[in-house]
Amino acid sequence: MSDNYNVSASPHVRSRMTTSTIMFLVIIALLPATGYGIYHFGFNSALLVAVSIAACVLTELGYTLLTRQRMTIGDLSAVLTGLLLALNLPPSAPWWMAVIGSVFAILVVKMLFGGLGQNFMNPALAGRCFLVICFTARMTDFTYDGITGATPLALIREGSPVSLSDMFIGKIGGTIGEVSTLALLIGAVFLIIMGIIDFRISLSYLVSFVIFMGLFAGNGWNIEYLAAQLCGGGLMLGAFFMATDYVTSPITKTGRVIFGICCGLLTGVFRVFSSSAEGVSYAIIISNLLVPLIEKMTVPKCFGKGGEN
Repeated sequence: MSDNYNVSASPHVRSRMTTSTIMFLVIIALLPATGYGIYHFGFNSALLVAVSIAACVLTELGYTLLTRQRMTIGDLSAVLTGLLLALNLPPSAPWWMAVIGSVFAILVVKMLFGGLGQNFMNPALAGRCFLVICFTARMTDFTYDGITGATPLALIREGSPVSLSDMFIGKIGGTIGEVSTLALLIGAVFLIIMGIIDFRISLSYLVSFVIFMGLFAGNGWNIEYLAAQLCGGGLMLGAFFMATDYVTSPITKTGRVIFGICCGLLTGVFRVFSSSAEGVSYAIIISNLLVPLIEKMTVPKCFGKGGEN
């Protein structure tokens, strides 16, 4: 047998699903949560969404023009980053914070590392964490119905009662896109049906989180408590729309499960043992940094010449 091989340029696995199509479908899936957040919190929420998207697009456009690179705003990734960043902002945040977070997310985390496909962590989450570090008071100022108060997760930590139905529907305070579990689940189901996201990451994330909270949160396997933890904060937004990011999650099936478990365990650690009642953003970012190691551990074995039998 001849040892000659036919070599062609990547990609070797082809699909009719383009990057812009995938981004567009994710944006469509986020519309229920976005629309509800704007309805729930009012005009400033709509302003933050518009400013964040515009700032992300203009930052990427300006960078590609200055560096004379190929124009990339048509793939809609900057639009999606801006939307996700806005959904992670409190509704009372000033518009200039959205601009700062957007510039950091696109310029520092995405473009300086080579653009889409080269970033080592989720740009929108990185932008949010940057804003939390720089403007902690403003990023934790949650106002609902004209009253500034604690989020349901903070109330749960204090031992105060919360309404599970209000948390599921979204009649609570929080960031723009995280309050309605129902709206997020509608978008998540749409993405799963369309084959855009892999259920392995989200499912392993949520299951490992529930197991951790049941074992270490001090409330046992109280169903109402665990359901409130699932509906509270940015867990649903993170599990279905952040952790499933193609670039910053593993490509192997086993790796996706391990990645989801890491996200779930770290979220539980932050919620139970840290000073903050939240922890989704930091959990996903830390897990993003572990992706190269996870992929190295879970790469499939080769068969045939030079491989294992």
